[in-house]
Amino acid sequence: MRCPFCQTPLKADAAECPACRLTFPRTSALVGALPRLAPVVADTTRQLGTADQAKLKKEIAKIQRRFPQLVLQVVMHAFPEEHPFSMHVFWLFNAGNFAGDSHRGKNNHALLIALDPARGEAAIMPGYGLEPFLKPETLDHLLELASPAWENLRWAEGISRVLGGLDQLLESIAIPEKADEPGEF
Repeated sequence: MRCPFCQTPLKADAAECPACRLTFPRTSALVGALPRLAPVVADTTRQLGTADQAKLKKEIAKIQRRFPQLVLQVVMHAFPEEHPFSMHVFWLFNAGNFAGDSHRGKNNHALLIALDPARGEAAIMPGYGLEPFLKPETLDHLLELASPAWENLRWAEGISRVLGGLDQLLESIAIPEKADEPGEF
């Protein structure tokens, strides 16, 4: 894990970054209140049509049926330029609390796909329960799958490509409980 502001390597249980002293409360003070987000697919930029959002929600529901511990959230939002995108994603993941209060630490199987069309940046942030299985290089590869679509402003198609790659990735790392049952991490 790296500090979302200065990229200094961090231990998962670090209270703050030893280099820049960033913490979640300090990040919240810098960026302000959480925007109102729809569950599953939130698009504050209004780049996704209703049909696109419905299609993405169906794809996510299919993945979540196969992996019931997983909580997937897609957010398209225009983040302010004055702070690094990685810091905004860190803040959004923690402020959004997508997995809920009862699923913290190693029990947090949330996965945030964040996209800022104006900045031309995207990131995937896994909860601590998924981090050991989803290496940064692998997550970067998933985002690369979407690059051709996103370069042509086809946001839903790019997100769909990420979801397809994610589904295959989760299948490869899942531990099946019994034959023909959903997997777990």
